[in-house]
This record gives sequence, C-alpha cells and structure tokens, in this order.
Amino acid sequence: MIGFLEGTVFDVSSESFIINVNGVGYDVSASSQTLADVQVLLGQKMKVWIYSHVREDAFQLFGFLTKPEKDFFIQLLKVNGVGPKSALSVMSGARLAQIQDWIESSDAKALSSLPKVGKKTAEQIILTLQGKLVRVETKAKGPKLNETHRQISSALVNLGFKNQTVDQFIATLAQTITIEDGVREGLKKLSGQL
Repeated sequence: MIGFLEGTVFDVSSESFIINVNGVGYDVSASSQTLADVQVLLGQKMKVWIYSHVREDAFQLFGFLTKPEKDFFIQLLKVNGVGPKSALSVMSGARLAQIQDWIESSDAKALSSLPKVGKKTAEQIILTLQGKLVRVETKAKGPKLNETHRQISSALVNLGFKNQTVDQFIATLAQTITIEDGVREGLKKLSGQL
C-alpha cells in the first residue's frame, strides 16, 4: 500500500488532484478543505499522506496534508455505513478539531449538519468513535477552545472564511468575549481575506 507521495501538484479539480511523482500522475481524492490548500500549491512540490482503498473494481487513493487527518479518516471508516467517499464528505464540512469536539460532546445535531450525514449516521459516528479519538490537533494547537470561541469559529467558517485564518483570529480573542462581539469583530478583521 502507498503511505505517502511526494511530487509536484499537476492539476486540481473539485473532487481530486493529480500529483506528478517522477513522471507518473497519481489521481488523489481529497476533502474540499484539502483541495483548497492544494490549489495554491499548483506547480509546486508537496508531500501528501495517502490512504489506499482497494476494491474488486477500483483502486482509489485518498490524500491528507497531515497525519491526524489521515488517522481521523481511518477512524471514520470504522463507523457502520461510512465509506471513503462519505468520510471525505464529513471532513469537508468543518475543521477536524470541530468535528472531534462534536463527537466527544455527543452533538448529533451539529454532526448531522455535515454534508451527507443524516441523524442516524451522526448517532452511529458518536457511538463508534466517542472516547476513542486521538486528539492530536487540539494538543498541538495549545489551549482548548471554550464553547463561545467554538461558536464564533463555526459562524465565521460558515460565512466562507478559511479555517486557518479563522483559527489565527480566534487565538487573539479574549476568553470573556460574547459570540455576537466575536463574530462582528471577525467580520471586520477578516473581510479583506475572503
């Protein structure tokens, strides 16, 4: 199986990208957030973590920019009724840390707002993964977001701002800020970066 690929980004489409490794173009499916990040690397060298999915009729590669993303994808595949395509849809709907927070806090309503996730699937994801997730991303990014900061972050991402930009902004907020003030301030500071 392929663990990672290193090469030049050759092409990016709405569902996948092609990475040229020594003259061979590998077609790699990825989440919309990963594809947005890869788009800016067009023509440049990059390394991508790979999950190989083999069936009788297909051999598919799924790509991730970080190891925690790949690990989370593999954990999602353990959920009854979640295949590689639907796992990518889940990961396209919100930041990894946000999705993990929803799973740990049993927030089926928030999970069912993700693309192609119904109420039953959301409950199944919680049942299968709650308490078993490796929370690498939140550990690496310092203090855990409080509920207010989470809601501000979610609102700004839903308004179309990039996750990374929103994360940087959230890190500057006071712990005591209200959701309304946080979103208002976020709109002011980030509106030039859409």
